[in-house]
Amino acid sequence: MFQQGFTLVLSCLGVIQALFLCFYLFTLKKGNKRANRFLAFVLLALTIRIGKSVFHNYIEVDPRIRNLAISTILAVGPFLWFYGKALLDRQYTFSRKQYVHLIPFGLFVLGSPIIPNRGDIVSYLAYGLVYAHLGVYLVVCWRDILKIKNDVSTQLLQWYQNIVIGVSLIWVVYVGILLRWIPFYILSAISFSFLVYLFSYLLLKRHVFALEKYSGSAIDRVTSRKVFQKVKELLEESEVYLDSDISLNSIAKKLSISSRQLSQVINENEQKNFSEFINHYRIKKAKTLLVDPNYANEKIATIAYDCGFGNVTSFNLAFKGETRLTPSQYRNRFKDI
Repeated sequence: MFQQGFTLVLSCLGVIQALFLCFYLFTLKKGNKRANRFLAFVLLALTIRIGKSVFHNYIEVDPRIRNLAISTILAVGPFLWFYGKALLDRQYTFSRKQYVHLIPFGLFVLGSPIIPNRGDIVSYLAYGLVYAHLGVYLVVCWRDILKIKNDVSTQLLQWYQNIVIGVSLIWVVYVGILLRWIPFYILSAISFSFLVYLFSYLLLKRHVFALEKYSGSAIDRVTSRKVFQKVKELLEESEVYLDSDISLNSIAKKLSISSRQLSQVINENEQKNFSEFINHYRIKKAKTLLVDPNYANEKIATIAYDCGFGNVTSFNLAFKGETRLTPSQYRNRFKDI
């Protein structure tokens, strides 16, 4: 009894959280509004379908209502594909013709009062076609991901890929239930809840609109990698990071690019901002000096300044943030290695 109650609460919380995300995306003013709405429709369609699973697991739901909930799966695939296009290809033009992809959804909704839903072979065939429809769109989405992986921002692509993975997992669970390979009907709702909480964390922690700020840049993915290689060569060969006055602008001028483009290159290739990226090189240098016999008697402050840090406090914070050790702890642990 306790296990059933816990499962019900967990599933219901997942549905509520998903509805919150839908509202958040529908009302979001920042970023790519069209892409946000397409993602909201994906979540809403899945939420309705999963919500039906939750209630049907505990109470009898009218077959017509069940059919309406099942019909939403026919909207998930098209909206997931629309979302990828809107998110990753700003040049892609949407027209009314695109919404022909939603015709199967509309037909299923209209036919929901008469479509069989009684557990017989005809009902299973109808369900099978619904999930086959989503399966086709998932294949198309994965094809698009592989096709453009070298042409778009790594972070945007990774975000979209995570969304597609989540929907794919839900699809696998439902197909497993349909084929009776998975005996637990409520597993779909539980898995959905966990995915929703994961997406919520990723969405609110570093929402995709923050990654879209470089979408209008003239630097494409290939150029970004080439420029990043030049940035690395400049830092590793000239050790310009040892200068405490180094700035985004000064490095950008050396590379003959704008500071915004340099920020984009570092963000896309290292998932760090400029300060984090520079500090990584400084800490790498500090780790070498801390175990260097020639620096054995040098104070931590001296090493901090020699590595380009403006003060000891920022050095200690940055060092511990990357190594989980203070500079003194690192020196004592590795000085004899």
